[in-house]
Amino acid sequence: MARSKSSHRWLQEHFSDPYVKKAQAEGMRSRAAYKLEELVERDQLLKPGMVVVDLGAAPGGWSQWVRQALGDRGRVVALDILEMPPLAGVEFLHGDFRDDSVLSALETTLQGQPVDLVLSDMAPNKSGVDSVDLPRAMHLAELAMEFADNHLRPGGAFLIKLFQGVGFDEYVRQLRRRYAKVSIRKPAASRKRSPEVYALAQGKHAQMK
Repeated sequence: MARSKSSHRWLQEHFSDPYVKKAQAEGMRSRAAYKLEELVERDQLLKPGMVVVDLGAAPGGWSQWVRQALGDRGRVVALDILEMPPLAGVEFLHGDFRDDSVLSALETTLQGQPVDLVLSDMAPNKSGVDSVDLPRAMHLAELAMEFADNHLRPGGAFLIKLFQGVGFDEYVRQLRRRYAKVSIRKPAASRKRSPEVYALAQGKHAQMK
């Protein structure tokens, strides 16, 4: 089957992308690792010994980078509904984090340790129709926020990918009720034409305002 012009253009752009080339050269699982690197290093989010949970982790680029950045200290727990090949030093839970059994497995894995940082790079499978894709993406973002509400320690941080559009402003308002500081960032590795941005919420309040 002949490829469409748009898919051919995407492949051409993908393989000429400097971050794709860098990921291949450095053995990283995805170019997304460099988005995280910029976001984390700018705000010095990682500290030795932290417990980090990565939601929607597959194929593992974020978990891989965090594990390397933490060195031998701290824990990285990755969750995804998709299978993910093992990563040394990363504890992976396969399943939908909305399921009670998966959340129970996470709590067992954590053994009472508080979570310092929740990451979410989740995105739905895209249909190409904004009126369908944006609500799906926002639903995932709401679930990730609820997860952070329930598992992130007071004072902890939450970093999530969002798509600008319907519901975005209200979501950011909800973050501001929960965290002392909320910043919206667009890392250099994020493609300029993409509507994605990252919300970094720091200093989780003990009680929502």
